[in-house]
Amino acid sequence: MDTSLNKYISETGFCSRREADNYIDQGRVTINGREAIKGNRVGENDVVHVDGEPLKKKKAPVYLMLNKPKGVTCTTDQKDKSNIIDFVNFKTRIFPIGRLDKRSEGLIFLTNDGDIVNKILRAGNNHEKEYIVSVDKPIDIDFVNRMRNGVRILGTVTQKCFVKQEGPKRFRIILTQGLNRQIRRMCEALGYEVEALQRIRIMNINLTGLKSGHWRYFTPAEMEIVNAMVANSSKTAGVDGMDE
Repeated sequence: MDTSLNKYISETGFCSRREADNYIDQGRVTINGREAIKGNRVGENDVVHVDGEPLKKKKAPVYLMLNKPKGVTCTTDQKDKSNIIDFVNFKTRIFPIGRLDKRSEGLIFLTNDGDIVNKILRAGNNHEKEYIVSVDKPIDIDFVNRMRNGVRILGTVTQKCFVKQEGPKRFRIILTQGLNRQIRRMCEALGYEVEALQRIRIMNINLTGLKSGHWRYFTPAEMEIVNAMVANSSKTAGVDGMDE
């Protein structure tokens, strides 16, 4: 039984489906020696190469969480010297679930399990991401209310969300969307610049006890809860992503 090329690549643990599409677009993937295109299907006897190297069979699943420091880029492309893969330096191939902007810090998951990536990122599943954000000038109740009730960015209005002021220039926000650079764009639309942004929680997992630049494995209890939360993940909705 054949499968879509991007799914096939992600299921080997090489990268996510989204990044697989990027590799395909860049002409870096071949099937049986011929350059691949999006929409190609792969059968069990086909041979797939990325950058001239054959894809290896999927290894045992790995699930990590990292407290990403500023300056690390959430990409598997090792041509980018600040890439997250070299930073973590794990013994086998892993890739990030979603993204955090290079200037941002905080919690991000990494895995070799392409299936769970798509379930967590699937649009409409309402998985919470919590952030602490500092901006360049004092905020007030008007700013908080406007952030809560939706801001026009990227040709749409953001979903209503939880926002709480934490200091003169600091607020907490909980998102279930994952639009590209969402918090930064929301602030810019209201005339503010983000000076610091930290993701402190994804779903039921928080940063407690995890120092900046350090990573750890998910505990069995955490994996059990995450699997339960994604068990009913919609297979038809689009992918929002998990940006800040």
